[in-house]
Order: sequence, then C-alpha cells, then structure tokens
Amino acid sequence: MNISFDDLHKAFESRIRLGIMSVLAVNESLDFTALKEFLEVTDGNLATHLKKLEKEEFISVEKSFIDNKPNTKYSMTSKGKEAFDNHLQALEAIIKSQKES
Repeated sequence: MNISFDDLHKAFESRIRLGIMSVLAVNESLDFTALKEFLEVTDGNLATHLKKLEKEEFISVEKSFIDNKPNTKYSMTSKGKEAFDNHLQALEAIIKSQKES
C-alpha cells in the first residue's frame, strides 16, 4: 500500500481542528465553552474552526438555552468520524513506512 501525505485530510491540517475532532472523538458532545477551555483558544478562533468543520459536515451543532442563556453543543457526525479515522490511519501508515525505511 502506497501512502503519502496527500492521503491526510486537509480539514485536519490545523492543530485546532485536529484538537476539536480529537476531543469530540472521545466525548459524545461538548459545548462551546468546554471546547474553548480545553483547546485554550479565543472565541473567534474557535468559532472559525468550528464553522469549517461544520461546512465539511464533520460536526453537528445543537443550539439550546440553559437558564435563559444560549448554549451550543457540538458532536462528531458519522461522516466526520469516518474522515477522522481515515486521517489517523493514513498518519499511522506514514509513520510505519518511515520506521521501515
């Protein structure tokens, strides 16, 4: 199997998007504040990266109100899980191929 860096998904080139997907892979859903605190990013920076992942349909967004305050929760979609898993598998294959060289 011939693996190259071209097999890595462009959506996960950003460490923030990679972080979002990583944390959502092990949590059913997280709200904006939890993601922001975990990734240690600004509101605007996080919002930009979330929009890109949402546009790719890799994450879903659920808006609600808790105690009259808006709350936005994010979770990984099945399409996002598949893309993220494929990205990780490609990364593993690249690493293994370098060990063998």
